[in-house]
Amino acid sequence: MYNLSSYNTGDFTLLGIPGLEQYHVWISIPFCFIYLVAIVGNSILLYLIAVERSLHAPMFFFLSMLAITDVILSTTCVPKSLTVFWLGPQKISFPGCLTQLFFLHYSFVLDSAILLAMAFDRYVAICFPLRYTAILTSRTTVKIVVGISFRSFCIFAPCVFLVNRLPFCGTRIIPHTYCEHIGVARLACADISINIWYGFCVPIMTVISDVILIAVSYTLILCAVFRLPSQDARQKALGTCGSHVCVILMFYIPAFFSILAHRFGHNVPRTFHILFANLYVVMPPALNPIVYGVKTKSIWDKVVLLLFPRGTQ
Repeated sequence: MYNLSSYNTGDFTLLGIPGLEQYHVWISIPFCFIYLVAIVGNSILLYLIAVERSLHAPMFFFLSMLAITDVILSTTCVPKSLTVFWLGPQKISFPGCLTQLFFLHYSFVLDSAILLAMAFDRYVAICFPLRYTAILTSRTTVKIVVGISFRSFCIFAPCVFLVNRLPFCGTRIIPHTYCEHIGVARLACADISINIWYGFCVPIMTVISDVILIAVSYTLILCAVFRLPSQDARQKALGTCGSHVCVILMFYIPAFFSILAHRFGHNVPRTFHILFANLYVVMPPALNPIVYGVKTKSIWDKVVLLLFPRGTQ
């Protein structure tokens, strides 16, 4: 019906945050700082996990995967957003837009799956401590990583093809700082019902199933913790899980707000929604290594040793 080769060859234009154009330079300052914190923090975390043999455990393997995914999530969007803030509206090619929206949403779904894997790791460690190494072997850990990566790819890859099939014969101006699935699809001059329902229902149901399984895991963990005879053992177990719970809340609360506001929040100002969406892709990646570094003693000790080697001797 459509000659897609002619409709999909032009560039899109990213406007930034509508209504706040005069403040773009000021908005870019905290965004740039938080992005640098995310890159440096996750890089330090990955370095420590790679070089310290005491951190070569499934929990830290999943944590390193979370750090890599966070770097991909923030780097997919923030550099282009900063370019828009500093230089004004920017062009982005159609293949570049597809690539950006794929890695944005793929990283989101993969982050959710990694948090589920980490919850399973804590469940086994606390509820079956004597069988932990037998259950979560290196081979099992690799299988889990491959499985959740492949699942995340299969969930969002169809969205790329759904956008690629659309004809764009009208405006190509995107009132945002980066490309995201529904925002790009709404520029098409064709029916996008399947994009809306697949892009909303499939990822959200997947994430909800992850949340339910995480909640079940932590319910079982709490039951096991409060059955421990020693107060010190209970505090240690709760402390081990505390950082994970903080990261889970930081990830899911703004994620669900952003998704639901985008789909149903017609009264939410566009400026607020776009600003919040930009914060979402940079804040969790910056806070995750800080939370794990502060609340996980084995990581905190290594960070102190790395940053202040003379003071620890």
